[in-house]
Amino acid sequence: MNRCHALFAAWTAALVLCGSAFAEPTAIDVRVMSKGAKFVGTSMGGVEVVIRDAETGEVLARGKTEGTTGDTAKLMTEEAPHHAPVSTEDAAVFRAEIDLAEPRRIEVTARGPLAQRQAENTASVTQWVVPGRPITGGDGLVLELPGFAVNVLAPPAHITLSGIPQSVQLRANVCMMCGCPVTPGGLWDADQFEVAAFLDRNGERLREIPLTYAGRASQFQASVEVDRAGLYQATVYAYDPANGNTGVDRTTFIVTDKQAAN
Repeated sequence: MNRCHALFAAWTAALVLCGSAFAEPTAIDVRVMSKGAKFVGTSMGGVEVVIRDAETGEVLARGKTEGTTGDTAKLMTEEAPHHAPVSTEDAAVFRAEIDLAEPRRIEVTARGPLAQRQAENTASVTQWVVPGRPITGGDGLVLELPGFAVNVLAPPAHITLSGIPQSVQLRANVCMMCGCPVTPGGLWDADQFEVAAFLDRNGERLREIPLTYAGRASQFQASVEVDRAGLYQATVYAYDPANGNTGVDRTTFIVTDKQAAN
């Protein structure tokens, strides 16, 4: 029995060595593009990229995109032939190299932007990779990350406001997932997007409140009038009716009756 085990172990080791001997380093460039905008890179903390064997789940490479958002004119205003590359040398990318002894179906998952955790979304794709046949031509492997990066700035979470009635200033920052600014009449046109908030009190929906452009890139605001004490939640969303792109963030605040607080 011991001899059989020894032979089996030797045979297994030989197979592993044989596989390693035939393995070829294969380069894969992964870029992540914000839906309707530019590449998600260092300015937004990058995007975590994980490359797995789609059948076994084995992690083959992991990292994050680094670099700029790319060339605005090339990405947003210039006409290019179908499938023509739009990335530039400095555009954000995760460059991986994996050793392959045989073709593998890989699953590539992107999660981010890492600097705006409340806005994180995930995109993934599967594709075959052949040993020694890199996926680096053109823009490499590109994933589209949906969403807006919505960040509620005021009121801060869980603040207590005394006295009713109360006028609460609601302010949010709304930008593309790549960090590109939203402005009236701009490339990412604030006039074409819906920015609003659902207001709840003690878990019950009260109303929907539109936020208007606050005069500064990506800033939106509204004055929220409340006349009852309670726990309030404001759910701010940005929505592009042209393509369904959507982003959300939330904050909570507490309103107390001044006499009860004393």
